[in-house]
Amino acid sequence: MNICDRLYVSTVAEDARDTAIEFGLGLELAEFCTAMNMDAPNPALPAEFNGFPYWDAVAKKNAAGIANRTFHAPFNELCPAAIDPRALEVARGRFLQAAALAAGYGAKKMVVHSGFVPLVYFKDYFVERSTEFWRELLADIPAELALALENVLESEPCLTTEIVRRVNSPRLRLCLDIGHANTIVSATPVLSWIDTMAPYLGHVHLHNNYREYDHHNPLGNGQIDMDAAMARLTSVCDTDCTFVIESLDARSSALWLRERGYIQKREG
Repeated sequence: MNICDRLYVSTVAEDARDTAIEFGLGLELAEFCTAMNMDAPNPALPAEFNGFPYWDAVAKKNAAGIANRTFHAPFNELCPAAIDPRALEVARGRFLQAAALAAGYGAKKMVVHSGFVPLVYFKDYFVERSTEFWRELLADIPAELALALENVLESEPCLTTEIVRRVNSPRLRLCLDIGHANTIVSATPVLSWIDTMAPYLGHVHLHNNYREYDHHNPLGNGQIDMDAAMARLTSVCDTDCTFVIESLDARSSALWLRERGYIQKREG
């Protein structure tokens, strides 16, 4: 199945822009995964790589001439189920700030992390609080922007799936990060993650690892059976589900996908 028209490359890879142009793919802007990159430069920090003007220029340079874009929101220390109301307000403010940026860059979809931390939050509490948070946030972000809720430290797919089911909005779907589903925190096989999330899947992060760490390896370098995972994904996902190469070496993953017919070879 050709997924070229709904395949993106994350700018976590240094060769993201070149790969996107070579293979005719979209781009997922990851320059603002660190929240302070959205802020004015901090004089207490080194000037290099510091503050919004720098990262805005990087994002615009990466995205120039590439029409299809998604956006990865910041995630460090941000939790939609935070117990401290001030921490909850920080999370809300950061996601609103990111949503405005995403819309400004022409993105129609923004990836957000769930914020779950094992052994810190009771699962029922986390689902209930997160459901309320995302439902309220959707009402306050640009109407044309959809959210994709990504798994990170969950051991099973039920938590994020239940949140999206309860919010019950076409603007909140799941982002399955296959690499995260295969790290040591996961007690669930990758194909089971796919099958459980399938009714709510709107976005997929593609990378591989050897389970002990979140390496973001190319698709052919790791323990995940990516042939089986891609076959299952393309059979169960809706045709509007988008995919992102999130490996640190983007071109090798794009070649892996092209060799298997997921990207058509471009003429000329």
